[in-house]
Amino acid sequence: MGRGKLRIYLGAAPGVGKTYAMLSEGHRRIERGTDCAVGFVEHHGRPRTEVMLHGLEQIPRKELTYRGAVFTEMDVDAVLARRPEVALVDELAHTNVPGSRNAKRWQDVEELLAAGVDVVSTVNIQHLESLGDVVESITGVRQRETVPDEVVRRADQIELVDMSPEALRRRMAHGNIYKPDRIDASLSNYFRPGNLTALRELALLWVADRVDEYLQQYRGEHNIRSTWQARERIVVGLTGGPEGRTLVRRAARMAAKGSGSEILAVYIARSDGLTAASPKELAVQRTLVEDLGGTFHHVIGDDIPAALLEFARGVNATQIVLGSSRRKSWQYIFGPGVGATVARESGPDLDVHIVTHEEVAKGRGLPVARGARLGRSRIIWGWLIGVGGPALLALALTHVNADLGLANDMLLFLSVTVAAALVGGLLPALASAAFGSLLLNYYFTPPLHLFTIADPKNIVAIVIFVGVAVSVASVVDLAARRTHQAARLRAESEILSFLAGSVLRGESSLDALLERVRETFAMDSVALLERESDVDPWTRAASVGPHPLERPEDADVDMPVGDHMALALSGRVLPAEDRRVLAAFAAQAAVVLDRQRLQSEADQARALAEGNRIRTALLAAVSHDLRTPLAGIKASVSSLRSDDIAWSAEDQAELLAGIEEGADRLDHLVGNLLDMSRLQTGTVTPLMREIDLDEVVPMALVGVPDGSVDLDIPESLPMVTVDKGLLERAVANIVENAVKYSPEDEPVLVAASTLGDRVEVRVVDRGPGVPDTAKDRIFAPFQRYGDAPRGAGVGLGLAVARGFVEAMNGTLTAEDTPGGGLTMVLTLTAATGLPQAGPTTSSLAQRGRYA
Repeated sequence: MGRGKLRIYLGAAPGVGKTYAMLSEGHRRIERGTDCAVGFVEHHGRPRTEVMLHGLEQIPRKELTYRGAVFTEMDVDAVLARRPEVALVDELAHTNVPGSRNAKRWQDVEELLAAGVDVVSTVNIQHLESLGDVVESITGVRQRETVPDEVVRRADQIELVDMSPEALRRRMAHGNIYKPDRIDASLSNYFRPGNLTALRELALLWVADRVDEYLQQYRGEHNIRSTWQARERIVVGLTGGPEGRTLVRRAARMAAKGSGSEILAVYIARSDGLTAASPKELAVQRTLVEDLGGTFHHVIGDDIPAALLEFARGVNATQIVLGSSRRKSWQYIFGPGVGATVARESGPDLDVHIVTHEEVAKGRGLPVARGARLGRSRIIWGWLIGVGGPALLALALTHVNADLGLANDMLLFLSVTVAAALVGGLLPALASAAFGSLLLNYYFTPPLHLFTIADPKNIVAIVIFVGVAVSVASVVDLAARRTHQAARLRAESEILSFLAGSVLRGESSLDALLERVRETFAMDSVALLERESDVDPWTRAASVGPHPLERPEDADVDMPVGDHMALALSGRVLPAEDRRVLAAFAAQAAVVLDRQRLQSEADQARALAEGNRIRTALLAAVSHDLRTPLAGIKASVSSLRSDDIAWSAEDQAELLAGIEEGADRLDHLVGNLLDMSRLQTGTVTPLMREIDLDEVVPMALVGVPDGSVDLDIPESLPMVTVDKGLLERAVANIVENAVKYSPEDEPVLVAASTLGDRVEVRVVDRGPGVPDTAKDRIFAPFQRYGDAPRGAGVGLGLAVARGFVEAMNGTLTAEDTPGGGLTMVLTLTAATGLPQAGPTTSSLAQRGRYA
């Protein structure tokens, strides 16, 4: 049974029509004869969406009771038992009610897909996990319900449901999204034009990136090398020279003219030493590129124009930006230069921009090095000079009547040999020396036109000529090879310097390192493989690129790292001299992998250590604090059961009151211990709702003594988005702590006010206060500052309160009370709804002493 297919309708904001589009797709599937059913769809009271549910089979939901309320969630078992071909499941990022089969709805969807059921679902861009901080900075609202990006990226189809901000606001104003009492507040808060425009741009860019991934995969599978100009990508060719900053800024201005354009700066380290790059300047240029939103790439290539074009076509670039050559006029005898060659060979699919700068024609700083690794054209020209040069020179000298003498003739032939060595290397130079000596013997050594030499002195001269020619050719060739080796070593040192810098900077991204390997050696894919022993199968620790390898035997290049690890590359066979740098990359990859695992183990060790500390403190609490109320209860019960003493009604009432007080204290202590356990294990799942503070705070004060608290909660406060139960418990702990330390004649003040999009609740006491150095410590578990004059505890009240508040996306801090004492500031997120216009049945309606 195969895995089901997932189709997702992605929207920029609520109300753009995702659910409507999903239900329309369901109707289309049914019309085509597909078995389609609704797993879960919430119409939120929108009439048009509700109408679309007619004619669709709805699988019954599962009812769950949570904190006295009944909720409905998708019944995964019922959907699997019904087993439709296609299931419609709304709100992929939804958090299920505690007690459900899975914590998140996307996990329910994964179960359906694994069972072979196709799923059509919906999600908003603000619910993607990676965009949480961005969305919060735009809207001021932190999204609590999120879905991992990878879940959405794995979808077989992603369709963007788009709507302009103006049209969406019109839909809102017409009452098609929210109820009338929420329209004005929504339009002036979350649904502001600026917010909607930014969210729409996020959605468009995210979908564009996803489309780009599909495009790259398709081009790779079909071996398409030509550029498809679906999106502007600007490649900036850097040499490490001072003109690089000008080129990067020019490319940034070009990219700014088109939305969604990308900048990719590339430095190609040539093995034949085209230029002397400054590592410091390259570092500055790299920082500039990244600051401007681009990416920096480091590639090794022997042929600079070919490598640059190969890189540009590999990333599907549309434009290349190069600087005007810094070479002087006489240096053009070595070739037309990189810019002219790239422009000539770019073809119609790449635009090449040559940008002028202040360093034009000022020289490179170092001469051009002629490498020994020659191309085919260089070798052909070398043989033409080595063979044709002596012939043309002999023809010219025989038709000139001037008698230059044998010594000058030999010098002329020697110059041709040197030229052949410079252009074509050693073998053309040797051929030129041999052929030149024969021509000297035949045309210029008596007897002429014969391969015999009459004068022994001429024999010595010819031998010396051959010896000098061979020696000069050898020296020239050796110098070229040494230059090539030096240039290659310099390129390797640049790569190794980057590698060492990444180690010193503590960069620990294994995928980024493998991507650097792939770019440096121009490979298709790179994988780091490992196994437990020689007989165990290989597993991938990390990989980049399409079609990653499963075994080192399948790789074009494999580099062992120890006994049970290897770096496997596919794409081409590397020359032997490249393996030294590859070995350094492989060793660094192993180090990064070990570092990541050690970091994970260290995190686990810290968690275990914290757990041990909590357990130790818990044992201390059980041994003392919990036994104290138990001892009081035991003593009172024993006294009441005693047959030796006849207790009066007043005495019995007092003993019963002591039992009740001890039981209450014990219940409170156990409750705090259980709450802290939930916080430590991460099982606190807030059920966020919009409520009024005056519905929660009075309930939290039930356990405090009469007349010990003053309330000041204005009726005009906006509603807050909180979990009612968690907020009630947090406020109760804070107020109980304040009453404990406040003088009996000074009631604790609980006041609330608004601050921007937040609501602050201040609990003010007139107790001894806490010094600044201890303000953070009082929120740690099992910590108590000073002595508690009335009552006792295990030091968990404030720790539990802060944990609950932070779980609701709020904050709890301590500050000094003017005139003495401590003020606890509880900050909550205001809801988007309208503030209360008048008193309600649950409102306090006035400030007064709470009793």
